[in-house]
Amino acid sequence: MPSDLSSHAGPECAPPVRRCGEPVRPDRPRSPERPATAALLALALGAFAVGTTEVVIAGLLPEVADDIGVPLPTAGLLVSGYALGMVVGAPLLTVLSGRLARKRMLLGLVGLFIVAGLVSALAQGFAVLLAGRVLSALAGGAYVGIAAVVAAGLVPPERKARAIATVFMGLSLANVLGVPGGTALGQALGWRAAFWGVSATGVVLLVALARFVPYERAVQEAGFRSELAAFRKGRVWCALAATAFGWAPFLTVLTYIAPLLTEVTGFGARTVPLVLVLVGVGMVIGTPLAGRLADRALTPTLYGALAAVTGTSTLLLAAVHSKPAAAVGFLLFGLVGAAVIPPLQARVMATARGADNLASAANISAFNIGNAGGPLLAGAALSAGAGYTAPLAIAAALGGGGLLLAWAVGRSIRPGE
Repeated sequence: MPSDLSSHAGPECAPPVRRCGEPVRPDRPRSPERPATAALLALALGAFAVGTTEVVIAGLLPEVADDIGVPLPTAGLLVSGYALGMVVGAPLLTVLSGRLARKRMLLGLVGLFIVAGLVSALAQGFAVLLAGRVLSALAGGAYVGIAAVVAAGLVPPERKARAIATVFMGLSLANVLGVPGGTALGQALGWRAAFWGVSATGVVLLVALARFVPYERAVQEAGFRSELAAFRKGRVWCALAATAFGWAPFLTVLTYIAPLLTEVTGFGARTVPLVLVLVGVGMVIGTPLAGRLADRALTPTLYGALAAVTGTSTLLLAAVHSKPAAAVGFLLFGLVGAAVIPPLQARVMATARGADNLASAANISAFNIGNAGGPLLAGAALSAGAGYTAPLAIAAALGGGGLLLAWAVGRSIRPGE
């Protein structure tokens, strides 16, 4: 991909023709800062919409279950189904992004995202609602991956990481603003209002992408088979498994956070969005902090983040019986939960060196396998009669599993690799 906006320029950006006899004047350098910033913010808005859609349902599960007449564990499938949809959507990025112009793909995916939100808002039964969620996830999973690639191409090579971080910050802000706001909207006006709001955000996003993101020619990507060869290494699969286990605790807890807070801690239903804000604030702190630490010492940061997730989940088993302790505990949970993302991503990229595109897509799938598997386990435990604190115990066990897998990967890496 091009590394700056000049390669995206259209005819209106062509250099002026010099007339005969006119002295040659050096071109005045044009800064791509403003258009690149606008495009990055537009791309981040999409990540914000995807992140909001994925998690907002967690705070509204009791209302959804009552309205459409299904048990709470069954309603929890609306979270797992979304995650499984993203598992499929992310690898599609690798196959399709090299064959079509990426801006056209982004616009098409956002259009699909809007339609899926409308399907969810209008659904009268569980099956249709689940279909809307999966359709939204297919679009969202592919969108996030493509948006990261487009962002990297908007800036010089030395700023690619920051550009990608800007896009993914949209996901973190979704947990601070989008999820609590959508939850509050759904509680005040009915759960369907949250999906109407997401669809409206999608319309704004469509306009922003069309206006600010430059077009590029579709280029057939090469090297897919060579990238696939990197997955013959067992440690690559072990690293992906560490991602799935290490991230699973986050949505395992968030899926059932509403009944946990209301039935165990004793908070009112309207306090749930405020606790979700605390989780989101923790995420906004934890993501860049872990990124900086991982740049300095990847392995210790990875082990520390996974150990912190395991320990915090365990501590919450006691803390949820006290309102102040629960509030502090969930702030910390958001911080350590998000802190696992940068080192897990870096570890997979390191173990699959030379297969950056496919490894990135596979790791998005691994994150969402964790998103699906954790809530499924928690739902099964609740169906079996376990109390509402069971998701916390399951989260601690999953985090411990992720730590063991990461340790196994670390042991397999020779010095200098």
